[in-house]
Amino acid sequence: MAFSQQHAKGLLPQQPLSSYICHDPRSLKGSSSSQFQRVASASSEDSRMVGTLVDEASISTMIGILSGYIGRYVKDETFRRTIREKCSSFLDRTKTRNDLGDDENEIFVKMEFCIEKIDRLILKIQGTKKNVTMMKSLRNSIELLTKVSSLNSQSYFSSFAQLYIAIAYKLQKNEKLCSKHLLQVFCCSPNLARTYLLNDLWNHLFLPHLLHLKIWYTSELEYLSNDGEKDKKMKVLNKVYNEKMDSGTYLFGMYYKQWLKVSGASELPLPIVSLPSRPSYCRSSRRMSSDSTISNSSINPNLYKAVFGLKQEQHKSTSLGNQNGVLTLRKSLEIDKKLYGDDYYKCSLIQKEDSISFERSSNRIDKNQPQQRLDYFKCLSCRFTPTETSTKINYIKSKNASSILSTDLVEAITTICSSDILTECEFAIRVITKAWLNSPGDPLIEEALTQHSVVEGILEVLLVSTEDEILELIISILAELITRNDAIRQIILNSDPQLEIFVRLLRSTSLFLKAAILLYLSKPMAKQMISSEWVALILRVLEFGDKFQTLFTVQCSPQVAAFYILDQLLNGFDEDKNLENARQLLSLGGLTLLVKRIEGGEIHERNESASMLSCCVRAEGSCRSYLADNVNKSSLLELIVLGWKQNSSGFALSVIFELLFLDRRSKILKFLRGLKEGWSGLNTMHIFFTYLQKAPQEERPLVAVILLLLDLMEDNFKGSIYREEAIDAIVAALNCEMCNDRVQQQSAKALLLLGGQFSYAGESLMEKLLLQKAGFQEICLDDSFLPCKEIVVFDSIHKNKEEEESESWQKRVACVLFKSGNRKLLSALANSVANGIPCLARASLTTISWITSYLHLIQDTTNLPPIAFSILTPILLQSLNYDYDVEERVLASYSLLHLTKNSGCVSMLPSLNKESLTHLRNLSLVTWTANELISIFSKRSMQLTQ
Repeated sequence: MAFSQQHAKGLLPQQPLSSYICHDPRSLKGSSSSQFQRVASASSEDSRMVGTLVDEASISTMIGILSGYIGRYVKDETFRRTIREKCSSFLDRTKTRNDLGDDENEIFVKMEFCIEKIDRLILKIQGTKKNVTMMKSLRNSIELLTKVSSLNSQSYFSSFAQLYIAIAYKLQKNEKLCSKHLLQVFCCSPNLARTYLLNDLWNHLFLPHLLHLKIWYTSELEYLSNDGEKDKKMKVLNKVYNEKMDSGTYLFGMYYKQWLKVSGASELPLPIVSLPSRPSYCRSSRRMSSDSTISNSSINPNLYKAVFGLKQEQHKSTSLGNQNGVLTLRKSLEIDKKLYGDDYYKCSLIQKEDSISFERSSNRIDKNQPQQRLDYFKCLSCRFTPTETSTKINYIKSKNASSILSTDLVEAITTICSSDILTECEFAIRVITKAWLNSPGDPLIEEALTQHSVVEGILEVLLVSTEDEILELIISILAELITRNDAIRQIILNSDPQLEIFVRLLRSTSLFLKAAILLYLSKPMAKQMISSEWVALILRVLEFGDKFQTLFTVQCSPQVAAFYILDQLLNGFDEDKNLENARQLLSLGGLTLLVKRIEGGEIHERNESASMLSCCVRAEGSCRSYLADNVNKSSLLELIVLGWKQNSSGFALSVIFELLFLDRRSKILKFLRGLKEGWSGLNTMHIFFTYLQKAPQEERPLVAVILLLLDLMEDNFKGSIYREEAIDAIVAALNCEMCNDRVQQQSAKALLLLGGQFSYAGESLMEKLLLQKAGFQEICLDDSFLPCKEIVVFDSIHKNKEEEESESWQKRVACVLFKSGNRKLLSALANSVANGIPCLARASLTTISWITSYLHLIQDTTNLPPIAFSILTPILLQSLNYDYDVEERVLASYSLLHLTKNSGCVSMLPSLNKESLTHLRNLSLVTWTANELISIFSKRSMQLTQ
């Protein structure tokens, strides 16, 4: 069924979603009579990131459109077959390549399995009630597809994976996550999504924002239709067009994803997608150096020059004193005529005569300029608002400014705004620099240089020039202007929305440190940093930027600039992109630089480093071991203490907490011993004890478990105030039913840390170990050919020293939890399981399972075993029901068996009803613990009947 047919049936709104964004359309007027279209001038004076008010209704509309589109996959067999054939066709073509490695072949297997699995689930779900097995199968598919997508977030495989993750979430009725992952398809592979996979959705959701690009492309095609070198030029034109379309698709995909994070009414800046900086072929080239032509910076310059053949004759620059500019004009037009012929020559002549002389036309604006065709711009977000422009400088019209400013400076500014000759513009930069340095702080000079057209002209030279001296002068001038006038910062960002100028400068071997400072002063946001080079470029600044750089009167540390940009790259995008950038940072060796920064510098800079380290650990858990060995524990404690007043201790705390999830008990104990050395004479446990009293709710479980682990390093038979406070805080966190998701997740992680069994990547293995002890082998039923999950083998015979140390530690922790936690902790764990909060209930049940296996170590004189039995048995019996996952039921039976045996309370066992007996018999298929429980209950039942 065609997309338009669905549109007619009411599944989609009658207008594109973009029309809901532009609440206040306006008529657009503009001029195109200027003699050039500026290379770096994507905007006019009024160009800016247009803010759009996004409210709940808008978000609901967008989610309805996206989830409704995916809903067609579930309901419409024809649509499902179309999407499936597209995916299969592409995968089959790729599979036939001979250069595929083992990893890619494994991806194929997983992708094909997940696609088939989800399609089978759709057929099962239709007309039937969803059951636990189906929901679990969906979770397994989502988990597997997420792993496929994370292997390379920019690959075609990732796009297909994200699409089927969206379908899986649709089946789970999670419309918001469904919409998020559908949008991610356009972010992973914009070209594939818009031209092949989801082209109908793209036409509806994205094309209205990018119509100006399509119309520009059509006009360029018309001009090239009779060109003798049409094929060669078409190659470059198509490359420019597709790159712009792809980048625009990516930007609006990320923008719509931001909608999903909005609560209430918020204003989100709309992305800017400017027309390609390459002018139409009927316009003169702008700022041509003696042997090159400037094209869009995304095009390979050598390819561009080879295709268009713009080889120019050497010419001498004219004097800036030549006020009528006739020589400059004639030389430029002669070159145009040779290159493009008479028609082009005439077109250029008409355009250039409108702006030939600065002095002759200082008070005149041509009112007969032809207007651009702007009727196709239906959405203001996709287009800067044009303004009438001329090459005249605004400040000339003010109070006799031309008679106050030097003639040389006026001519230099005029050249920057109007000249086609790069060498003239470079000379003008020297004149401007000299005037600025000779009259520092002169308000008239500052006013002249901060005009919008002047700044854009300077930026053009910054993009085009290859002279390091000129580039450094421009960087210094712009840095001075930004520190005096914040509007300059916005002009720079609007003129270079994707920061292509800065990427070019940061590649430089001599100016990258100064360029980093200008970038920092401009304060760009993450959404502008879409190039894949950013992490590598900024890490180089971080590595070599240890000395202050001076830009005229501006002094700044390049490392400060680098940390600002890194913070944007690691925290400014959505979670997936943040983690992708963090993984790139790790692969390039950036971890060492961050570790060094923890030890010295301003407090806020060190906290930023700690925040980035946490992001790196989340992205790649295996870096924990390196950090645990190399990070300065004393410095982390210092950040916690000094951050109390600024409420910034959480970054260092997060690092410490994450570094305890190590794969060996010996490593964990070594890290704790390093912490216990303290900082500046302060006792470590007292630091955490004090912090616990004032920590925010979501940090209290973390602080409490760290304090408890440090206390356990001491004599576990002696009670302490630290231990009591830590356990009370853990109990309070478990009893907080009304806490937000963040608090519940942190409480769950705190419980898992007490167990202390982790993989190299920091994932908890305690549940898997307990399941294997219970003899559980996962039987997937329909998932019989799903790649098996990793099961860690527990060798109970050949224990090495590490295992013995781990066993000894668990015994110590269990005894302390029973004795110090007593009834209050056991009740909190039982209530947590009963409340059914997913992450917290599972972690609580796992904790009950492993501590009850050590219940026999508690002496009977404490009367604790019967208390534990009476508190835990009811919830464990309830957890045997079919409502719980099979893993939870196995854990419950394992716990119940140990509780029954180790508490000496067999005589207190309740009689087993028929339903519970059925549950145990069903469970006996996957665990031996169920059979033993059936035997114990049967004997008890016989005793009661006698």
